[in-house]
Parts: sequence; structure tokens; C-alpha cells
Amino acid sequence: MQQKSLWLVYAILVTVFWGVWGAVVDVPRDNHFPETLNYVVWSLTMVPPAIVALWIAKWKLDYDFRSVLLGLVVGFLGAGGQLIVLKALSLAPAYLVFSVVALSPVVTILLALAISRERAAWFGWVGIVLALVAGVMLYYNPEKKANSESLWVILALIVLVAWGIQGFIFSYANRTMRAESIFFYMALTGVLLAPVAIAMTDFSQTINWGLKGPYLAAIIQPLNSVGALLIVYAFRYGKAIIVAPMTNAGAPAITIAISLALASSNPTAIQIAGMVAAVVAALLMAIEEEQEAEAEEPATEAP
Repeated sequence: MQQKSLWLVYAILVTVFWGVWGAVVDVPRDNHFPETLNYVVWSLTMVPPAIVALWIAKWKLDYDFRSVLLGLVVGFLGAGGQLIVLKALSLAPAYLVFSVVALSPVVTILLALAISRERAAWFGWVGIVLALVAGVMLYYNPEKKANSESLWVILALIVLVAWGIQGFIFSYANRTMRAESIFFYMALTGVLLAPVAIAMTDFSQTINWGLKGPYLAAIIQPLNSVGALLIVYAFRYGKAIIVAPMTNAGAPAITIAISLALASSNPTAIQIAGMVAAVVAALLMAIEEEQEAEAEEPATEAP
């Protein structure tokens, strides 16, 4: 397989892993295992993939100042964003919070256009726009009552910007450092912020410490952790303006499809339209990247 095409393989794997994760991640919470402690479990499940990543890199870690800085920034933007999301979710329902956060690829795209000078063909841009619209539609649910508090909006906007910048730095850092090193620093920051998640936990509530609590979370969270490693590789080989919206729309589409199959929820007409838009967007963006890859191949001389 051509190296230029690897981005699509990784992007598809990311959407599958995160899509399945999204469909089952709330199960421990429903079993009275708080989301803040779920975060702690997730941070610990980042460690094994980080070890595997270092093994792939033959235990070579980029530790110059620039690499450490970029790696830690990526990690704190991602893990810190997750903690802020937890606070936002305590103030407003998920469909509201994530309908705002779903626009984070806009920040990634703007930075990639302005700094990295990334470009796409017209049908690639159609796919990008469709993916952004799909990301919002997939989370939108007009049948639920909106929260009157405004703090959740501010928190969601902070996460939107944080994850948007993180997406760009994924691509930017991959130019000068190993993807495995990026993920190592992501895992490190995730663990470093675990005490913050513990401090946010209300231990006065009933907490399930049994098999359906932390142990079930430990089975589910690797889907997120492995997906995080794969998206670093996706950004390494693909354009940020393509990878960010594609994975952002694809994962929730799979989550809703699984939820429908399990009959745990009924998608709205808008969400179904979002799923269709996500599929069409993915196809258009994949075609755009593959055609560009073919155009960049050196022509072979006739014998």
C-alpha cells in the first residue's frame, strides 16, 4: 500500500474504534461509576498503547525542547478538553455540548489553510463542508429541552478551540517528530491530569466499584486509547483539513448506528440525515486524497 494512502486506513480505524466506544462508554456511568473516574481509567489505558508506540519506534523518544513542547501541548489540549467536557456535561445534556464541540474541525481547517497552506479540490471541499454539517446534525436533538444556563456554552466553546488547535498540532508536529513520541506525551499528560479528575469526583454519591464499574470501564476505554494512537498516524499521512472533519463526523455516525441496532435509542430524522451526510462526505474526501496521491506519483518511463 502506498504510504500516502495509509491515512485513509488509519482514519477508518479511528472512526470505527471511536464509534464503538461512543456507543458503550456511558454504560459504566449508568452503573453508577462517575465519568470523572472513567477519565482516570482512560488515562491508565493510554499507558499500554504508549509502550507499544515506543516499541514501534525502537524505544527512540524525541526529547528536544520543541518536541516536548509540542507533545505536551497536544496532550494537555486533549486531556484538559476532556475534563472541561465533563464539567459542561454536568450543566447541559450531551446533545447540546457536543453539537458545539463538533465544530472543532473548523479551527483545525483554518489553521491548516493559514499556516500549512493545505488545499483541496472542489469535491474535497464539498466533503469537508458536509462533514462539518453532519457533525452538528448527528448530535442535534430538538425533542430535548435546552438548558437555560450559559456557562456550558462557554465551556463547550473552550473545548471546541482546544480540540481544533490540537488537530492542527497533530499534523504540524508530525513534520518534525515521531508520531510515537507525540502519543507518548499525550499519554503522559492524560495521567498527569488524573488527580484533577479525582478531585472533581463527588465521593458522597453511590459508586460502583464492582465488575460493572471500573473493570467494565477498563474494557471499554482502550477503544478510545487505541483510537487516539491511530489518529496520530492518520494526521501523519493525511491532510489536517481532511482527517479532522472525516473522523469527527464518522465516529458519531457509527455510534448512532450501533445504538439503533441495539435499540437503545431512536435517531431523529436530522440525525439520520447527518449519518447520510457523513458517509457521502467520507467518500468525497477519500476520493480527493487518493486522486492527489496518484497525481503526485512520478510518471514511469515506457520501456
